[in-house]
Amino acid sequence: MMKQKKSFLDKIVGSEEGYPDTEVQSESQIKDAIAIQDKDEQVNRETEMENNWGNDEEGVEEEGQLAIDVYQDDDYVVIRSIVGGIRPEDLDLSVTSDMVTIRGSREKAEEVAEENYYYQECFWGSFSRSVILPCDIMIDKVEASMKNGILTIKMPKVEKNSATKIQVRGE
Repeated sequence: MMKQKKSFLDKIVGSEEGYPDTEVQSESQIKDAIAIQDKDEQVNRETEMENNWGNDEEGVEEEGQLAIDVYQDDDYVVIRSIVGGIRPEDLDLSVTSDMVTIRGSREKAEEVAEENYYYQECFWGSFSRSVILPCDIMIDKVEASMKNGILTIKMPKVEKNSATKIQVRGE
C-alpha cells in the first residue's frame, strides 16, 4: 500500500490517521510553525515581485495603474487623480454613460542604471485606469481640468426622476 504525502496542516497538527508515528503538537508549536510558513510565503512573494519588477513578458510593456479617488455629491460624480509630470494634452480621457477610462504616459527625464537605485517606487511609462461609474452620467456635460498635477473629472448625474412629455401622433 502506498503511503500518502503529508499536507502542511497534517505535519503541524499531527494527524493520527495514516501517520501513527506522528505526535500531536502543542498549540504554541502550531502557531510558531504557521508563523514561519507565513513568513516564508511573504519572503517568496517579495522575491518574486523584485525579480519581476520592470520585466517585459515577450515584448509586452508593463502598464501602470493610476491611483484615483471617486466620490459623488447631489449633482456630480467626481474622479480625482494625481498625474504629476504629465501635460494635459498627453492624457487620453474616454467617457461613456457608465464608464471612464484615463490613459497616458509618464516619461523619465533621465536614464539611471538599475544598480544605482536605492528605491524605485515611482511608475514611469504607460498607465491607464478604467472606472465603472455608480450611476449614469450626461456625457456631453463632462468637464476635466488639471491643476497642480491633480486631474479632476466632474460628471453630472442623469436625473432619473425627470419626466419627458412625448407627443403621440395619429396615423
